[in-house]
Amino acid sequence: MEKISCNVINCSHNDSGICFANKINVSGKKARTSNHTCCGSFLDESNYSNLTNNTNGEGSCNIVNCNVKTCTHNAGNICALNNIAVTSNVGKANLYSETYCSSFKCK
Repeated sequence: MEKISCNVINCSHNDSGICFANKINVSGKKARTSNHTCCGSFLDESNYSNLTNNTNGEGSCNIVNCNVKTCTHNAGNICALNNIAVTSNVGKANLYSETYCSSFKCK
């Protein structure tokens, strides 16, 4: 399984549901639910085109920086999970704040 599955269909790092950014940053320092987190690395492909082929030449993303101090999976600002899921509550996200880490688990 890939490190980061992503259903934010219009993210320029998304290639067939897999993230191909060099690394992602999950934010939401005081989150209590997954909806209070976000993927700070989201880039709308309408503004940034499709970056999946020129961002990470070594395959899919496998580095998840995490500043969500309230998440049980945060181990020194790195996600300790083998894989996570990034999603959105809207059909087409316009801002990173419309994305979230659905793998978040509050301490």
